[in-house]
Amino acid sequence: MKNIFIKIRNSIIGFLYRNIFKNIFFKIDPEITHDRAVQMGRILGSNILLRKITSFFFSFSNPILRQNICGITFENPIGLAAGFDKNAEIIEIMPSVGFGFTEIGSITGQSCLGNLKPRLWRLPKSKGLVVHYGLNNDGAEVISKRLIKKNQQINKIPLGINIAKTNSSDIVGIEKEINDYLKGIQAFLNIGDYLAINISCPNAYGGQPFTDPDRLNLLFQEINKLNIKKPVFLKMAPDLSFEIVDKIIELAEQYHISGFICSNITKNRNNPKIILEEINQVPVGIGGISGKPSEEMTNNLITYVYKKTKGEKIIIGCGGIFSAEDAYKKIRLGSSLLQLITGIIFEGPQLISEINIGLCNLLKKDGFKNINEAIGIDFK
Repeated sequence: MKNIFIKIRNSIIGFLYRNIFKNIFFKIDPEITHDRAVQMGRILGSNILLRKITSFFFSFSNPILRQNICGITFENPIGLAAGFDKNAEIIEIMPSVGFGFTEIGSITGQSCLGNLKPRLWRLPKSKGLVVHYGLNNDGAEVISKRLIKKNQQINKIPLGINIAKTNSSDIVGIEKEINDYLKGIQAFLNIGDYLAINISCPNAYGGQPFTDPDRLNLLFQEINKLNIKKPVFLKMAPDLSFEIVDKIIELAEQYHISGFICSNITKNRNNPKIILEEINQVPVGIGGISGKPSEEMTNNLITYVYKKTKGEKIIIGCGGIFSAEDAYKKIRLGSSLLQLITGIIFEGPQLISEINIGLCNLLKKDGFKNINEAIGIDFK
């Protein structure tokens, strides 16, 4: 009876969002819409009554989705990807919306204003976004203090801390870049449940220097000295050659990295899923593309990493998840956890519980008693 109510609830909310609210939101500048969504999240998370009301409209749980990964309990596999809650402003409301975990950031050693506006574009026909924020955030020191003040709220669901290199022309050169990462990491050694090291932002000054294995080795050497007591994940770009991925995996094994986030947004515009008339409205060379255009590349990377590591590293799949079927495919390819942002923007906030309900049905249909039995099943 409860599941029937939730399905009806989701159908009504989804219909209203896709046919009314999205039409309104998509007429507003996308960054303004994002900022208002964060503001609304702050309001809804500000007291227990509003959190319970939000939970009534969006939450769903089922033990078949519960996993223990790296000693952390995840009630469901759906997480908010880094890039939405850049400054840890809305972690209180995330459990009520239905997420199984949330990742904040990317956070950098120094505060950063990001790139000049406009820096966010919608691709409605392509079901994607072009993102060129440039790591705008309040900086590690300010955000870590903010989370300490929110201490009572942090442990409701697992919290990931995404750390990147500050987007600044002043921070160039291997020593400065490594020290910037270390400054960000050190601010969160005792905050959050896992760390994500982002080496794949396509929108920062100096590019992606730590996709170079030699530089990454030096970074890992210094991170290793911090004796971090929580899982560490590496966020990779979908555009990397498998030759580079092989070397990154070797380093990850050497330094006991827990797993990979596959993947960040893509710079590749030569994609048949991207409608030319949409992408041509965005300046050439600007931004990375999220959503459906990144899905196939992400799935290919998940497949490759899972096979290469023989399933011994945790994979968080991110890119192009708009339905339970999309999510289940990534799980069967080797993802233990999943992240999304763009799918919610196009489909509505009820998508989280829709995916989780759908995953329960798909798992039961295939005879699985728990989601962890389906991870990488396509290759077993």
